[in-house]
Amino acid sequence: MNDQKEKICLVIPSLRAGGMERVMCELAEYFSSQSGIEVIMITLGKTDKFYLVPQGVILYEPGFIFNSKLRFLFTLRTILFLRKIIRNTKPVAVLSFGETYNSFVLLSTLLLRRRVFVSDRSKPNKKWGNFHETLRRLLYPKAAGIICQTKYSSAFMVAEIGHTNIRIIPNPVKPFQANHVVKENIILNVGRLIKTKQIDFLIENFARIEVDNWQLWVVGDGPEKASLETLVMKLGIEKKVIFWGMQQNMVELYNKAKIFAFTSRSEGFPNALLEAMSAGLACITLDCIAGPSDLIVDGENGFLVSEGDAAEYRSKLNTLVMDEALRVKFSQAAMLKAKEFHIEKIGNEYLKFMFE
Repeated sequence: MNDQKEKICLVIPSLRAGGMERVMCELAEYFSSQSGIEVIMITLGKTDKFYLVPQGVILYEPGFIFNSKLRFLFTLRTILFLRKIIRNTKPVAVLSFGETYNSFVLLSTLLLRRRVFVSDRSKPNKKWGNFHETLRRLLYPKAAGIICQTKYSSAFMVAEIGHTNIRIIPNPVKPFQANHVVKENIILNVGRLIKTKQIDFLIENFARIEVDNWQLWVVGDGPEKASLETLVMKLGIEKKVIFWGMQQNMVELYNKAKIFAFTSRSEGFPNALLEAMSAGLACITLDCIAGPSDLIVDGENGFLVSEGDAAEYRSKLNTLVMDEALRVKFSQAAMLKAKEFHIEKIGNEYLKFMFE
């Protein structure tokens, strides 16, 4: 990179609540803080924003609301909108997030001579239907590079696409700002309340552990909330389970909790688990595809439980509840591991890859 400002264009479907959106905003903030770089961000839809656009980042969004009843027409309008912005701003590199959107970004930039980097953000082998999977096989080879979040994702992409320029770059985490809040007997879970997060699995196993003075805090919102609240009442533990809904500032909740319990069966990269490790919580997670095994070494910096093994999960969760010394050991080891993912390191890996 030279002394003249180089433009990076970041493309994402929206800035609604979600791990993909949080990561993109954190990368945008880091990139824009670096001398010689100007960051523009393009959202492909005009929607409410959960995340604020970082200072110094220029945002472009469509001047129309996508009409799903006229999908072909509005997809074409979106492609033309995206192509116009990239043609006019002339970024050195374009970074796009989102499996069902990356192909359209690549299509929009054909013949513009821009270096486009794409990154899928969900479970690597998730089925998206013949249309999207065919587009991916046809268009991903045209990308300048593909960014994968995990070793599993990289192996899948090599087999699926055969691209020669694939880099494993995990998600970043900001250094956690601990305070002097007294920790309480709290097991924390953070994520969207959807079936793949298996919060029902967590609630059922929490109800069966051998303690009376612990609470389970569930942070997030989603379509499963009502059924989860019904399950809690059915199990008679409504005084022990608190649903916090969506929270913008997680610092106080992480500071109060002692244990982080993760039960997802499908991840692109477990952002919430990494945040909990950075905050020094003792973590227990199912070994789902993909990501937990990239973060947790079982028995060293947390518990990694075979997916679907309720008895093992319940036993190890109970062990964490009962063993303070083990919680301290996991906490210290987790914070050390999380340093490998700090935003300065990960952001720099992105820059090196895009400017090679």
